[in-house]
Amino acid sequence: MRITVVALGKIGLPLAVQFARSGHTVIGADIDQRTVDLVTAGTAPFPGEAHLAEHLTEVVAAGHLTATTDTTAAVAESDAVVLVVPLFVDENGIPDFAAMDTATTAVAAGLRPGTLVSYETTLPVGTTRHRFGPMLAEGSGLTPGVDFSLVFSPERVFTGRVFADLRKYPKLVGGIDDASTAAGIAFYDEVLQFDDRTDLPRPNGVWDMGTAEAAEMAKLAETTYRDVNIGLANQFARYADRTGIDIRRVIEACNSQPFSHLHQPGIAVGGHCIPIYPRIYLWNDPEATVVRAAREANAEMPQYAVGLLESIAGDLTGRRVAVLGASYRGGVKETAFSGVFATVAALSEVGAVPVVQDPMFTDDELRALGFAPYHLGEAADAAIVQADHLEYRDLGAGNLPVSAIVDGRRILDAARFPEATVVAIGSGTR
Repeated sequence: MRITVVALGKIGLPLAVQFARSGHTVIGADIDQRTVDLVTAGTAPFPGEAHLAEHLTEVVAAGHLTATTDTTAAVAESDAVVLVVPLFVDENGIPDFAAMDTATTAVAAGLRPGTLVSYETTLPVGTTRHRFGPMLAEGSGLTPGVDFSLVFSPERVFTGRVFADLRKYPKLVGGIDDASTAAGIAFYDEVLQFDDRTDLPRPNGVWDMGTAEAAEMAKLAETTYRDVNIGLANQFARYADRTGIDIRRVIEACNSQPFSHLHQPGIAVGGHCIPIYPRIYLWNDPEATVVRAAREANAEMPQYAVGLLESIAGDLTGRRVAVLGASYRGGVKETAFSGVFATVAALSEVGAVPVVQDPMFTDDELRALGFAPYHLGEAADAAIVQADHLEYRDLGAGNLPVSAIVDGRRILDAARFPEATVVAIGSGTR
C-alpha cells in the first residue's frame, strides 16, 4: 500500500515508521518545514522515543518513508490516509477543531475513490461521522461509505514507548458503516503486529468496535477513567495528610486484591491526554458530575502543594523556591499542560520567588517558557518536586541545599536531607 500519515508529531512519526517497517510506502505530511526536512534526512525531530532514531534512519535510507508539506498531493497518490493532528480544548472546555479542519480540508482536496481515511486523534463522540465525513464529502465530491471508507481508530500509546505499545494493546476500529469498518480492520491487520496476551477477553489484535462512535467513546472513557482515578487518589491523599496517614501504604493494601486499582496521587496531571480528554468527554456529556469533580480536584493540586510547603516552611514571601521539573512527567521533554505553570503561579501568588530546574531543558529554553532558571547546588530556601525525572532520585542536601521540600512525585529519599523537612503529598506528615 501507499499510505499518507498526516502530522509527524510524537505519535504520527512513529506510526509512519511502523507502517514503513511493515513493508509499505509511506509519505509523512506535516505543515512544519523543519520537521519535514529532518525526517527527509532520516533524523528524528524530537528526543526520547525508544528506537525511533534507528528505525527512522532505516526506513528513510530504504526509500520506504518520505516527507512533504503538501498533504493534498500525498493523499492523491495514497491508498490509505491516517490523521494524527492535535486537538485541544480552550479554557472553557470547548474543542478547538481548527488544525483538524485544516488537515481534513487538505485531505479532501486529494481524496480519490477507494481510499481509506482513518482518524486517530482523540475526538468527541460523533465527530468522525458528523463533522469530518461531511467535510471530506464536500471537499472531494465523494460519498463517505460509498466512494471511500471512513473510520475512527484511536491511538492508545505512551510517548517514549510507542513501538512497544503498538504491539501490546489491541487496535480499536469503528467505521461509519460496516464496509468502512471492514476496510479499517484489513488495513491495520496489514500494518501492525501484536504480542500474544492471555489476559484479554479475546485475542490481541485489531478489534471491531462496530461503529466510529463506539471507538471514539472507548478512547475518551479509558483516559477519563485515569483522570477520575487520580482525582480520587488525590482526594484520599489530602485527607491522609490531615489525619496522619500514609496514603501509599493504604493504596498498596487496597490494590492487593483484584477489585481495587487505585492510582497514585501527585502534584499535577499533565500531558496531551489526561487533562484534555475528560473535558472533551464533558463537552459530549455535561451531566457527568463525577468527571467534572475529578478534573477540578486534579487542577487544584499544584496550589495544594504550595499550601503544603507553607505549612512546613512558614511564610514564603520573598523566599526563593526551586521547582524541580518543567516537563509534565519524568523523562519527557514536553511541557503540555505541565503542573509547572500552575505551581509557579501559585508560588508567585503567595509572594515567593519561584525558580525552575529541569535536566532536559537549557536555561534559554526555561526563560522562553517564562521561568527563571535554577541550577542544582545554588542557594534556595525551599523546593517543590514537580516532575519525576530519574535524575532527582539521587538528590541530597549537597546539591539541593534547602530547609523544606514538598515532594510532589514521591521520588526523593528523605534520608539524604538530614537537616531539611521533606514532605510527600499523601505521606501524612504535614
